[in-house]
Amino acid sequence: MTAPPTLRHVPVMLAEVLEKIAPRAGGVYLDATFGGGGYAGAILEAAPCTLWAIDRDPAAIARGAALAARFPGRLHLIQGNFGNMLALLAAAGVSALDGVVLDLGVSSFQIDDPARGFSFRGDGPLDMRMGGEGPTAADLVNSMAESELIKILFELGEERHARRVARAILTARAEAPITTTGQLAAIIRAVVPGDRSGIDPATRSFQALRIQVNDELGEISRALDQAARLLAPGGRLVVVSFHSLEDRIVKRFMSAASGRDPAPSRHDPRGLTPRPRAGFRLLTLRALRPRPDETHANPRARSARLRALERLGGAADERAAS
Repeated sequence: MTAPPTLRHVPVMLAEVLEKIAPRAGGVYLDATFGGGGYAGAILEAAPCTLWAIDRDPAAIARGAALAARFPGRLHLIQGNFGNMLALLAAAGVSALDGVVLDLGVSSFQIDDPARGFSFRGDGPLDMRMGGEGPTAADLVNSMAESELIKILFELGEERHARRVARAILTARAEAPITTTGQLAAIIRAVVPGDRSGIDPATRSFQALRIQVNDELGEISRALDQAARLLAPGGRLVVVSFHSLEDRIVKRFMSAASGRDPAPSRHDPRGLTPRPRAGFRLLTLRALRPRPDETHANPRARSARLRALERLGGAADERAAS
């Protein structure tokens, strides 16, 4: 399904992403979460390079045709999950990259289209699938046991009122199936009190269901590991995340890859074994945050965190030593 023409994609922290990915002539890059093509277009404009782009959403791939026409022979689009990038790129004959960009979470095109069922701001089918395959959010809320719902809402949505929400869902679905975003949002708002933040009471529950439907945290873990394996010496991985669950996974992965994860306790026998030399270095000791002018112009950028990593070896080693 094509997104309505009024929808607009604004790439978050674009200047910071470009600075960290540092596109160069002849380089080969991957935008693993193509979405609206904001990062992809900027990378292609920054240097005469080749860029591969992955997205699980067929609508995103269809939108990308116009951008591919602007950069003939330089932009290559692949439909699939970014957690499967190693196999997807291998099938295209690509085994090494000079940079990978990951923009985590849901895209503006998806969240702004009521027909996709991601948002409670407009009523639509309770779907939330990024790629159109597998169970929908409606399937989950109408079939899961109360204990499973509580676990998902608490762990993936960090919803303090998870038990109350799960109980309300079970009560409502006993009367009739929950099939729309408006229905679900009303059920949640009736039992979750508002707070001073002004965040809609349905926000955390919708986040939890979206993450579960799309296995987002599993995808992130698989993607980070595969991206690191694909990077050539000097290659860079740049990740923009939007909530603490995502950022925590990224932070731990990059800390471990760069040899900055905590040392074992002196009572732990593993502490006696010399630690292997790190194959990467952090380009961001702390997560970068969007500038105030960006958050003012684009409120969705407020929660963004950017972290970046570089594979050592060759030119990278020389830069690290300088």
